[in-house]
Formats: sequence, C-alpha cells, structure tokens
Amino acid sequence: MTLGNEIRSIADRIKHETEVQIKATSRILGAAAQISENHERLINEVVEMLEEDIDQQNKISKNSIYSVDALKQQFKTFNKAKSYFNLKVKSWEALTNKLNDLSFQKSMSENESKSERDSSSKSMEEIELGQKEIKNIIVCLQPDVAEIFPNESAVNEALRFLIRITSKNLY
Repeated sequence: MTLGNEIRSIADRIKHETEVQIKATSRILGAAAQISENHERLINEVVEMLEEDIDQQNKISKNSIYSVDALKQQFKTFNKAKSYFNLKVKSWEALTNKLNDLSFQKSMSENESKSERDSSSKSMEEIELGQKEIKNIIVCLQPDVAEIFPNESAVNEALRFLIRITSKNLY
C-alpha cells in the first residue's frame, strides 16, 4: 500500500467518524429538546395544580363559612388541615368553629394575600431545588439512538461533549 492510499484511507475513516459524530450530535440535540419539552410541561402542570389549589382556597375563603365536609374534601386528613391553618384543635368541628370565628377570619384575611404569594413562590423554589438535587435521571433512548450509544457511559460522554461545545459558543 502506498503512502497516498494510506492517506486516502485515513481521510475516509475521519470522514466516516465525522459523519457518525454529526449524526450522534443531531440525535443528542433532539433528545435534549425532548427533555426540555418534558421539563416545561411538568413545570406547567405544577403551576396549574398550584393555581387550582389557590382557586379552591379562595372559594372557601370567599364563602367565609367553613364546613367539616368542605375541609375534609380539601385537605383529606385532619392533620393536614390543622397544619395548613396552624391551629391546635382536637376535632374537625373545633377546626370549623375556629375558622368561622369572626375575629379569626379577620386576622386570616389580612394575611391571606401575603401567604398565597409566599406559598406559591416557596412551591416553585422547592420544585427548582428538587430538580437541582436529582443525582441520577433514567432516560429511555429511542432504538435509533441506542444503536449509536451502547451504554450509559457513551451517552454521558456525548452529552458532556455537547455541553462543552455549547458552553464555549455561549461565551
């Protein structure tokens, strides 16, 4: 084999490896986009749940008359209800009586809008903190992607490479 043929052979291998890397990077970007979509969808679902909870609480607050049944439906357990209102009572009836007490309602309505804002922002902070604390994430690869990445190490290496490239391009 001549030097020219060796160079052509090396060039062909480099070209092939480059094509494989481009294809892998494209698939990685597709997977990253899907992860991002799922993340956005989950955040939206959590926000919707919080809004529903706040709406439900507002409905109860606007009625200004609490009932045992309504509280049981909203909180499911007595301990959750006591904890939510930060009250020390021994029964559902005592809780409803306390909540329906005019002086308690007045102090509660003064703090209501502040506590709603606080609980909403706390919930989002807890979600974001929880995401940062995730150590291992299980991801299902599509068959075509799995052909390129035979194991966990290969996927992680490719993603780290992608992170390095995108980080350099951001600055």
